[in-house]
Parts: sequence; structure tokens; C-alpha cells
Amino acid sequence: MSTHNPAIRLSIAGMTCAGCVSSVEAALKNVRGVQQVAVNLAERTAQVVGDVDLEHLAKASTAAGYKAAVMRGRADEAEKEAVEQAHYQQLWRRVWVAGIPGALLFISGMILGILPEISGWGHGFWFAVGIMTLGIMIYSGGHFFSGAWQQLKRRNSNMDTLIALGTGTAWVYSMLVVLFPDTVPSLARHAYFEAAIIIIALVGLGNALEMRARGKTSAAIKSLLQLQPPVVHVVRNGAELDLPLEDVGLEETLRVRAGETVPLDGVVLEGESHIDESMLTGESVPLRKGKDDRVTGGTLNGSGSFLMQVSHIGADTVLSQIIASVRQAQSSKPAIARLVDKVASVFVPVVVVIALLTFVLWYWFGPEPSLGYALVTAMTVLVIACPCALGLATPISIIAGVGKAAQAGILIRNGDALQQAAKLDTIVLDKTGTITQGKPTVNAIHVLDKTDTSAENTCLQIAASLEQGSEHPLANAIRAAANRRELQDLPVEQFEVLAGYGLQAELDGQHWLLGNVRLMERENLALNEWQAALDTLDQSGQTPVFLADGQKIRALFGIADAVKEDAKQSIDALKQQGLNVAMLTGDRRQVAEHIARQVGIETLHAEVLPADKSAVIAQLQAQGHTVAMVGDGINDAPALALADVGVAIGAGADVAIAAADITLIGSSLAGIEKAIRISKATTRNIKQNLFGAFIYNTLGIPVAAGILYPFFGILLSPMIAGAAMALSSVTVVSNANRLSLLKVK
Repeated sequence: MSTHNPAIRLSIAGMTCAGCVSSVEAALKNVRGVQQVAVNLAERTAQVVGDVDLEHLAKASTAAGYKAAVMRGRADEAEKEAVEQAHYQQLWRRVWVAGIPGALLFISGMILGILPEISGWGHGFWFAVGIMTLGIMIYSGGHFFSGAWQQLKRRNSNMDTLIALGTGTAWVYSMLVVLFPDTVPSLARHAYFEAAIIIIALVGLGNALEMRARGKTSAAIKSLLQLQPPVVHVVRNGAELDLPLEDVGLEETLRVRAGETVPLDGVVLEGESHIDESMLTGESVPLRKGKDDRVTGGTLNGSGSFLMQVSHIGADTVLSQIIASVRQAQSSKPAIARLVDKVASVFVPVVVVIALLTFVLWYWFGPEPSLGYALVTAMTVLVIACPCALGLATPISIIAGVGKAAQAGILIRNGDALQQAAKLDTIVLDKTGTITQGKPTVNAIHVLDKTDTSAENTCLQIAASLEQGSEHPLANAIRAAANRRELQDLPVEQFEVLAGYGLQAELDGQHWLLGNVRLMERENLALNEWQAALDTLDQSGQTPVFLADGQKIRALFGIADAVKEDAKQSIDALKQQGLNVAMLTGDRRQVAEHIARQVGIETLHAEVLPADKSAVIAQLQAQGHTVAMVGDGINDAPALALADVGVAIGAGADVAIAAADITLIGSSLAGIEKAIRISKATTRNIKQNLFGAFIYNTLGIPVAAGILYPFFGILLSPMIAGAAMALSSVTVVSNANRLSLLKVK
């Protein structure tokens, strides 16, 4: 069965390291129809984009040695969590089964010295220990050996390869010593059974601790998934029924009682209340909702009760889009992660070569028993070099950072946007809907014939009729003013939008123009007698809109858009971060300067046509600036796409704005500063993790190979190497979890 799904989500079982990620990605990319693959080691998931057969994806993953399952809904998420919980419990059982016997052997032999020699009756004892060790290795570490075998069949390698080689070699050598002691020099007759099972126990311990820490990192997604109630009050044929959320269809009527969560997106039919949207938008002030107002699934109802009609269900709801966006971002890779992937793809083979060279050098040049030293050092290199921490370093921080942003009402589209946002030095803000509220109102109407008492209504009716086909905020203001005066629309023909100027149309066979000063100048219409009114509007920060009949100007409307309450405070916060803040608008310079003064912006680009906004961004980039463009995501789409980081101001159901790298679900500008702070913290966290992982392997491998032995007589134990390897993964995950403590509210 073929299906088209822009974001197919797979649960991938069996991944343990960065090498696994490369194997899964390569396997899935080879499936016909796949356009893009993003594998997330931290979540053990994969995001696949393309028109692809789902069965082929599962088969490709299985062929690569990893079990895949398609994630379709909440039931699949619950099943995945249950499977992971069972796996977590199994990990601990494996740790205890291997750890306790290993510890007893280590204490008895290495510390108390009470174990017999490998001679005489000791042969039988050590043979029994070897068989017991084999059983423990099969139970507690069998997945390492099966994983390594699967990789070997495909000429690949991963963490399983290193663990299997290290512990397997230790057991084989030890059994060789027990069964054929005369084949080994007397000084090298030492069994390493305890080392093999303690290493397996320590690796399992690291995996278990890492798994528990990963659960905290994914808390943001889990909290979003829990926002929708499982049971909904549905009104059908006058009766109120309690039904599962999945049984609710479009246009059904739901009742939302006081204190309950709004189940789905819709419109209020009856009643009113105040809705807390902080979990979606990050804005803590509840909003009043009444008849015909839109409500969003996942938000919390206040003390009122209301009826609503469902407008979106399933994947089309705002909450589902947010969850999908967060998951996509968490699975994406910034440039720094792609570099790590390239390193990881050759890391394991290189380590195996280093281990072989270490064995050869110690065997040829090492002190007696050279065979024992060669075995121990080679095994230690294999164990300490496992690239678990390297594979987790980036994705675990991305998950934490993107999740933290989502909790603050900020959707970060991908890892590159997260990395770029940390480098920004210039923020360019659109005016309407970004700095201002985006809901302008008509504050003044000046008409040509001041003696005609009906002239205002006539001109307003004509202007509102001309704006019927426009979605511009200024058009909405004029139409709202006409509605308040109960003026009816007149039939309009040959409507045409004049980008950057206004519009033109015919009404009763007469040509009309409605637009800005540039449109009047282009049409050579005299502005002299309107200059005093224009000056008055400029001084009060109002936008002028002219109505002309093609021969002369008939009216001038003064439209004002109030500045958002937190605009100045948010812009000041951006400046305190050392960012240059500029305003970009198509409005007249006088009006733009009035708004800029209110919010403390010194750099201003006014009277810029929509098509030219991207040229301003390009000019700033040519000067060496890393630029973020902040706009509404529609009129500013070219500039948003060209900017290093495009930030869209979202609202309600329109959160999915394709042109933007970052979307602020709410309307507050404070989200910009929060997004930059989270991006900087996440990028810093990634670098800390990568530094730790690289330093760990860079220093650990030479020490494990015995580089300190000629100078200080220090030789690293394989068991200590296993503990260090496990600790490195836990350290990386724990460091990423520090992002959850970041204060962004």
C-alpha cells in the first residue's frame, strides 16, 4: 500500500550509537520515494518525508538490523512508551545479573586473592566459571553480539561491534587459558571472565541511566500530548454524550465546562469564558472568548461554560501541528551535527584498527607477559572508544532546547535555525502586526466637501465596497468602520490590487482609486489642499489612505494601529543582548518615525514596497550582518525566506507559516528574545557535549592503548574503561537536561 505522508514517523528499536544512526539513515534513504530522512538517536525515532511504501520502510530498517514501527497516533505513542518502559526494566535486570557475579569474581580474585590457580583442581572451577560467564554474557549482553553480527553481514560497524569484540575476546582468551594452559606463557595465564561481564554490566548501567535521563528531556512533547482530554462532551440530537476524543467528527457540537481543557479547534456557538492559552502561546493572561470567537484545542477553560463547533480534528488541529513541528525540529540536524555524523561513520573502523595495532605493538615490544598486556590494552581501547556520547551529544540537546522553546510558545523549525539564531547580530522588525497590534482602526475621515453632512458616510461606503476583495489590515479597518455605521456594500467590478500602492476598481461605471500618497502622486492627483490634514495625521502617527475618483481626491482616512503593550520592553531586551534592531515598513516615513520613537528604534527603513523588502535584508547581509527578519509570514514571505533566520508572528490556527524558520505562536515580541536566548543556550550546550565527547575519546583511546605506561607505569583497566564509557553518555544527557532549568517566562 503506497501512501503520501509529508512526515512519516517511525519508532526504531536497537539503535545504540552514532554508527547506528548512519546505518538506519542509509537504509531508509535507499527506499524508493524517500526524499528526506532524519534519524534521532536520543528518541530512537526517524522522520521520513516522501511518497513511499510504509512496508518498504519497515523492511529496509529490519534489513539493516533495526526493528521499525510506524507511529500514527496517541495509541502508538503509548505503546512505544510501554515498550521503552519494559526495556528499561529489562536493562536493570541485565545489569544485576552481570554485575553481581562480576563484582564477586573481582573482589574474590583481585582484592581477597582467594580464587584457585588455573592448575590442578582449579581447572574444573575455572571451567565452571567460564560456562557461567558465557550464560551471563548471552543473557545480559547477547544483544551486543547479535547486533555486531548483523552489522558485520552488512559490512558495517557500531557500538555493538566494539563491545562484542572487547568482551568476546576476553572470554575466548580466558577459556583458551583454562582449556589449554600450556599454550600460553605462565605469566600470561590469567582469566578475564570478571572483566567481560563487568564491562557488559557497566555498559548496561550507562544505557539504563541514559534512558531515564532521556525521559526527562522529552517532557515537552509528553506534556503537549497530554493537553487534549481523552473524553469529550458531545451534543447530538439534544442529548449530551461522553465519547472518546477519536470519535468526534467535524462540525460536531461540544460542551466545554468550567475548568476543563478545550478538546479540539473550533468556534464558540453559545456562552462565554476566559481561556488560558499559556501552554500554547506562552502568554499567561487569559483571553475572553464569546460567540463566533475561535478556540484552540489544548487550552484551558476558565470559570465559564460554552458550546463550540469543531472546525479541525486529528492532524489538522493547531496542537497536532505544533507537536509535529516540534518533533520535526527535534529530529533535524544542524550543520555541526552533520559533521559529527561524517566522523562517526568512520569512527568504529578506525578504533578497531587502533585496537589491532595496540595488540601488535604490545605483543612485540611489551614486557612479559606480552600476550596478556596486548589483550588487555586492545580490549580496553575497544571498550573506552564506544561513540555513545558522540552520537547523543547533538540530538539530546536539540530535543531539550526545541522542547523548552515549545513550552514557551516558540516553534523552531529545524536544527539549522537553532544554530543560526545563536549567531544573530541584527533583528529587522516589520511594523504592522509585529510592533503594532495589526488591528488598525479608522480614527479620522476628511472629505472634500465639508458642507455635505452625508459625504463622510458616502465616501466610507465607497471605500469599504472597494475593499471587499482585499485582506490588507487597513482594508479591514475601513470595512469595520463601515460596519459600525451599518453601511451596505455596493457592487464593484474590475477590482485590481496595486502592490505597494493600494487598489483600483469600478463602481457604477466610475473608476475609483484607494491607496497611499505614492498612488496619488503616480496618478498626478493634487495633494496641496490635503497637506494640512496630512500633517495632522503624521503628527499623531496615523496612516493616510486616500479615496479618489480618477480626477480628484474625494476623501482622506486616518488609520492608526496601536503599538503592542510589551513592544518597547521586548525591543529593549533585544538591545541588551547586543543586537541591532531595525524597523522595515511600507508605510510613510512620518508614520514609521512616530512608531519607531515610541519603541526606541533608531534604524528605520520606511516606504519600502513588499517586493523590495528582501533587498534590504540582502543589503544588510552584504555588510556582514547575520540577520533575522520578523514579520507576519505572508506579506513578508520573500524577506523571511532570504533572512538568515525568518521569524513569523503566529496567531491562533495560522501557526504553520512555511516561510519562517521560527514561529511565535502568540503575538508578543518577547518571544523573539526568548527564542534567541534558548538558541544560544542550546548551541552552547551542544558544543559542551561535543567537546566532552571528543576530549573523552581523544584522551581516552591513547591512555587505554597504554601511552602512559612507559613513563608512569599506568595501565587502564578494561572495567574502568567500561565505567568511563558509560559515565560519558550519562554526563552528556545530564548536561542537556540542564536546559530544562533555563528561565524563559
